[in-house]
Amino acid sequence: MKCHYEILGVKRDAGEDDLKKAYRKLALKWHPDKNLDSAEEAAEHFKLIQAAYDVLSDPQERAWYDNHREALLKGGVSGDYEDDSIDLLQYFTVTCYSGFGDDEKGFYTVYRNLFESIVKEEMEHAKVEDEEDEEEFPPFGDSNSDYETVVHLFYGYWQSFCTRKNFAWKEEYDTRQASNRWEKRAMEKENKKTRDKARKERNELVRQLVAFVRKRDRRVQAHRKLVEEQNAEKVKKAEELRRQQKLSQAKLAEEYKEQSWAAMSELEKELQQIEAQYGEEFGDVSESEEEENDMDTQEKNGEEGGDQPDGDELTIDYYDDLYCPACDKSFKSDKAMKNHEKSKKHREMVALLRQQLEEEEVCLGLNLDKKAGGEEGNDQEEVEEEEEEKPRQRLSKKQKRKKKQKEVVHKEVILHCVICDEEFPTRNKLFDHLKTSGHSTALSASASHSSTSKSKKDKKKNR
Repeated sequence: MKCHYEILGVKRDAGEDDLKKAYRKLALKWHPDKNLDSAEEAAEHFKLIQAAYDVLSDPQERAWYDNHREALLKGGVSGDYEDDSIDLLQYFTVTCYSGFGDDEKGFYTVYRNLFESIVKEEMEHAKVEDEEDEEEFPPFGDSNSDYETVVHLFYGYWQSFCTRKNFAWKEEYDTRQASNRWEKRAMEKENKKTRDKARKERNELVRQLVAFVRKRDRRVQAHRKLVEEQNAEKVKKAEELRRQQKLSQAKLAEEYKEQSWAAMSELEKELQQIEAQYGEEFGDVSESEEEENDMDTQEKNGEEGGDQPDGDELTIDYYDDLYCPACDKSFKSDKAMKNHEKSKKHREMVALLRQQLEEEEVCLGLNLDKKAGGEEGNDQEEVEEEEEEKPRQRLSKKQKRKKKQKEVVHKEVILHCVICDEEFPTRNKLFDHLKTSGHSTALSASASHSSTSKSKKDKKKNR
């Protein structure tokens, strides 16, 4: 049986228009009426042309023919088809080759011919005959082939080999004999399972053969040995580089420590020399040296049993000018004292202390009759000016709490009668006592007496 595509002289991917043109051209050429000299031969050839066009012009018939083309060309699908593919099992043994040379029975010649035969079978079953779309199969090479350009590419392709055969001759059912479409779909489903199984077995068999050959290929073994040596050399170099880096880092660390300590010792010596020169020229020493000298002299005096000032005298000398009564703090230097006086907390405490003193003076009556005439007016003006100049201070929560406590204490003043010195819990009871006892008149008389005596004294002063 000849291929329908070959009879019409078209490619396997030809379209409907291409099929019509080819059919008409061949029909006119081989029609029996136009070939009277060879009518029988022309009639037989015309039948083949007409049958090929009938199959390929029907989409369903053409699809079935494409799937069973190999089986039909090699005997049909009636069960008498025999697969003439190469038996790969005979190449899974070392007895199929002799030595690893390039002679006729050598390893590389035997398997090179084998893979070329497999490529030929795959090309015959390819659906597309266009040379541009054909996939290239890397060659096996020989014993001297380069690993990167030949060997590596060959095994990279064949280790993932996928056959192009459709194995349509393995189908169990003829879909053309189906009575309805459901039966046809069931047949196609079972046929697809059979074809997929056969294709999978073929792919696995070829891949196993490639693994068998690769394991015994001297070119692969030599490359593997070379890679191992290179890796070992790289590991050795990396370890040596790491060791050298550690040594250099340790050396740098030691040098850095020695330089830092040497620099510090030299700086200390220079500072000591500068201080000594400064003391000799100007007779000045630092505060720390003076304190140390004072402490040394005190210790020596104590050991010798000399006179030492009392603790009170020491504290008085110590807190003479560097003590803040408002904050109850002492300082060791004038600079610390000045910084403290500029602080916000110090100003708040001073303002609070001043306010407390003024309130105590009011409660105790110390601010009465201090000065007379113009002096009192001047004092009031000075106080007002001071109050105006005094900045408003915000009191903290703790200061506000203390202020409230003092106000409560000041409010709790004991009420008593000046004449009989009797105490009363409230002002109302005190007023009732003054009305009933008549002590209020005595109080007013004494007050008038004091006022007249005071006026007399003023008159004398005015004279």
